[in-house]
Amino acid sequence: MDVAEFVDIDLIGKQIVDSAFQVHKALGPGLIESVYEACVTHELTKRGLHVRRQVALPTRYDSLVLESGLRLDLLVEDLVIVELKAVEKMIPLFEAQLLSYLKLAPRPWGYLINFHTPLFKDGIKRMRL
Repeated sequence: MDVAEFVDIDLIGKQIVDSAFQVHKALGPGLIESVYEACVTHELTKRGLHVRRQVALPTRYDSLVLESGLRLDLLVEDLVIVELKAVEKMIPLFEAQLLSYLKLAPRPWGYLINFHTPLFKDGIKRMRL
């Protein structure tokens, strides 16, 4: 059986979104990504979730394992990938990046969160393979 069967992914997702919302509400847009990453990690940890930052993600192809320099911003409960941005405009490449991470990791769910938006709800995208 898969670990994801025993974990409420929706509950984890709600905690991720609410944590990011609290950080956005307190700090607003305009800071650099690493500040938001540290604060969201702190908020999730306060809620009792296990969070790892800047998790190395090797690329596997055929019999090769390449240390490609890819890093997940956050990995929550070893199930959900969170990719954080602090950019003026989201571009399709960011969604492709998260989808690639979901495939390479492999993990079932991911969130793309941009903190550089006046309305927080406009900066969130939930993705699944």
